[in-house]
Amino acid sequence: MYEERPSRLTGAVVWQRTAQERAVRPVLPDGCMDLLYSEGRLLVAGPDTRAYVPVGPPRAWTGIRFFPGTAPALLGVPAHELRDARVELADLWPAARVRRLRGRVEASRDPAAALEEIALDRAAQSAAPDALLRRLVECLDGGRAVAATAAELGLGARQLHRRCLTAFGYGPKTLARILRLQRALALARSGVPYAEAAARAGYADQPHLAREVRELAGATLGELLGHEAVTAPAL
Repeated sequence: MYEERPSRLTGAVVWQRTAQERAVRPVLPDGCMDLLYSEGRLLVAGPDTRAYVPVGPPRAWTGIRFFPGTAPALLGVPAHELRDARVELADLWPAARVRRLRGRVEASRDPAAALEEIALDRAAQSAAPDALLRRLVECLDGGRAVAATAAELGLGARQLHRRCLTAFGYGPKTLARILRLQRALALARSGVPYAEAAARAGYADQPHLAREVRELAGATLGELLGHEAVTAPAL
């Protein structure tokens, strides 16, 4: 079973998944990064550019998913260094600190709340999220073109690309593609016909949407949504 709730950390989501025997669906690119806990391990899920398919036996997971562009400042690591990767937190932070944090989670009656407290503590010690990056996500998620967004934000193409690599793990065009895919999927999940979902999300037509789903999610739209109907997400 999968459950999530808004975090006390602005823009973040706290989630939990219990172990189950059924196959799990792939994790799709969404512009986010996660801090994870499972079976005594603290990990970071970096930004994905393609579907991530979990391997190994089913297990329970707890995580906090950060709003796009906000995790690198909390972790102290540029997003592009974690692109398409799942990394032990001890590879990023001092091992002694990670052992203490792991102990906090393991001793808590609510691992999700303990993980959230770790994120809140880290946020209190870090610089505030860059308002420009949040505006960038809002513009691209609203369907604005990359060039128009850069002009609106007063950024040159190279500067925008460099800031996106640090914050999101990839350039603005990839971020725009991922956000557009998520818009289309949300519409299709709500029952909007595929052709209409494609048009409303900003695709040229339904075949364009189909090609993007195949490339970014590794499945057809029908396969993807049918799989989601009977399984729960995992990392």
